[in-house]
Amino acid sequence: MPADTALLADIQLFELLDDQERGALAAQLDHDRFPAGHQLFKLGDPGDALYIVQSGEVEIFFKNDTGERIVLETARAGDMIGELSLLDNGPRSASALAITPVDLLRLDRDDLERFLHMCPSATLDLLAAMSRRLRQNVTLLRHTATRNVNTEMADQRTVVQKAADWIAAFSGSIPFLLLHVLIFAVWIILNLGAMPFLPIFDPYPFGLLTMAVSLEAIVLSVFVLLSQNRQVAKDRIRSDVEYDVNLKAELEIAHLHEKLDDLQAEMLARLSTLERHAVNGASAVPPANGATR
Repeated sequence: MPADTALLADIQLFELLDDQERGALAAQLDHDRFPAGHQLFKLGDPGDALYIVQSGEVEIFFKNDTGERIVLETARAGDMIGELSLLDNGPRSASALAITPVDLLRLDRDDLERFLHMCPSATLDLLAAMSRRLRQNVTLLRHTATRNVNTEMADQRTVVQKAADWIAAFSGSIPFLLLHVLIFAVWIILNLGAMPFLPIFDPYPFGLLTMAVSLEAIVLSVFVLLSQNRQVAKDRIRSDVEYDVNLKAELEIAHLHEKLDDLQAEMLARLSTLERHAVNGASAVPPANGATR
């Protein structure tokens, strides 16, 4: 099984195994082939095997409480699916659908146990690989919906965008208004001849002042529009972050519901077992001395 052994070397869960261990593991693999449209497993099914994709594509998805189909991953050649349910012996956390004809390598739980009995040292390698994968998942979850919009946008600003933000912020402030009131007042007083010792450079009706104000309004409007465009982009990112937060909250609630359902089913099963033991124990108790024969 040289091809299978080489494929295992590229799988993250088995890449820390040595060649002998991978050869022993490859001997435990079964080959499966499914047509397009075949469902490998469904959400909630028992997790009794993991699959390694040799060729084709498999879509990993689930449906939320509103019936929306959410695609988690599209597994291709060299990818592994279903390993979590195999390792923790829990139900499937998603469904898998072959979207093209696929060739798969299947590793059953019993085969994995036999492999670990033959190669006990491979257990630590598998645990190390799983720990590294969990760390990567934790890192992804940490950055899923915790982006700071202001920081993210500020880090990508050019010099012109920074200037536009500063000008737009200053033009909407009280100091900007007071500064212009002061300039206009001095300009008008000087050109009305209130100070005879100073020359008049813009007589009434102040055409130069009108032109200067018009030019300032044009330039200022461009910078304000640039800043507003950035604000629109920032609002779009904020909407994406809010969507991520809402989606994460919905998924967490759905997972809590699943855990509560599993806990309830487990408690009912244990109560049923205890009830059967109690009934069997009561029926097995011998009659007391002096009881009616």
